Amino acid sequence: MNKRVSKISRKTKETDISLELILDGEGKSEINTGVGFFDHMLEGFARHGLFDLYLTCKGDLDVDTHHTIEDTGIVLGQVIKAAVGDKKGIRRYGHFLLPMDEALIACAIDLCGRPYFNFDLTFPQERCGDMEMCMVREFFYALSSNAGMNLHLKQLDGLNSHHIAEASFKAFAKALDMATGFDDRIEDVLSTKGAL
Repeated sequence: MNKRVSKISRKTKETDISLELILDGEGKSEINTGVGFFDHMLEGFARHGLFDLYLTCKGDLDVDTHHTIEDTGIVLGQVIKAAVGDKKGIRRYGHFLLPMDEALIACAIDLCGRPYFNFDLTFPQERCGDMEMCMVREFFYALSSNAGMNLHLKQLDGLNSHHIAEASFKAFAKALDMATGFDDRIEDVLSTKGAL
């Protein structure tokens, strides 16, 4: 089987991003966004989803982290959509319940082509390192919209913002790995309409 790969470069007045994703990877990553905590989250996404992720982003961090994180979500959503391709033979749905110490996060996705985003996370601490926790929502919203993905993230427990955020990125990775995986019983696309 050929590895599913997509690479996109996107440059605006606010960010300059180059991102390559190998869906059928080994969990390798080289990431530099200039936001240390965000890099840590994306490294966890790659490692636990067994995706290879190569990302550089030069953003207007003199303003804040917003454009860097949101635009990375836009581009990551676009490369996921491109790498998945025609969706023939994939499971389409993925879900995972991930514990991290006191935090427990549920993630469910549907690669249906219709973006919908449901976010139910609460961060007790406003920042983790150099990243504002409000940006977790902005990242996943941009990603789901650009991937054409139905994405639900729900917090069942959690007291520490670092644990809640990290469990969310890892739960998303595991759910995406499941949804993009192949099932030999699926000959075309998993839809009664015959198209996704």
